[in-house]
Amino acid sequence: MGQLIALFAAAAIGAPLAGLAQQMPGLSGMEHHMHHGGSKVPSSGAQADHASHRHDVGPKGETYDLRFLDGMVQHHTGALRMSEYVFNIGVPGVGSLANQIWDEQSQEIKAMGQWRKAWYPDAPIYPVAYLPGGDPNSLAGVTRMSADQIAGMRMMESIPTKNNRVTWFLEGMLQHHGGALIMAHDALRKSTNPTILRLARNIIIAQRREIVQIRKMLQHDGLNKPEYIKYDALFSL
Repeated sequence: MGQLIALFAAAAIGAPLAGLAQQMPGLSGMEHHMHHGGSKVPSSGAQADHASHRHDVGPKGETYDLRFLDGMVQHHTGALRMSEYVFNIGVPGVGSLANQIWDEQSQEIKAMGQWRKAWYPDAPIYPVAYLPGGDPNSLAGVTRMSADQIAGMRMMESIPTKNNRVTWFLEGMLQHHGGALIMAHDALRKSTNPTILRLARNIIIAQRREIVQIRKMLQHDGLNKPEYIKYDALFSL
């Protein structure tokens, strides 16, 4: 909670300014959830490029922070919905992790909504995305986020069964946290807003901690797949 208070304090002086010009480098490996019983597991280079693309909120510019906030809110919403499947499940550590994710990310969703209202009072009430070819410094350069874009951000591509929901949640959350790392590093490259930069750093710290925690849970169940470490390169700030 202390981190969120610090974020709100920074928001008072923050402004929706642009960041650096570099794009996120491509990632190797897979991006989709690795849910048992119907998961998609991309492995080719083209699919790896798609992994980064689906979390790309567009170029730097005065609307970058708006696009980042809307994308991250949708991404966090996906994590909340995934967590609901394992609340109070009785498996050591899993239910408490789901509650922790819910508590932290629901607070961040609330904070991001407040920042959006303060920084972009003229923005549409619906979530927006970059309009290809549009002006990244103008609200005319954004468009309503499509259903496919929302689904891509939420990363919830299957529904678990009663029997597989623990592994579904743990493996899915590994990939979901990886998506948050991609977006956080993109913000560090493109935003100059101190509140967004602080949020991005906090996301990286929280997600890498939970990724390590989740891996230990999976290893306890005898699962230790190469794709579990695919986002380790994004652990650094």
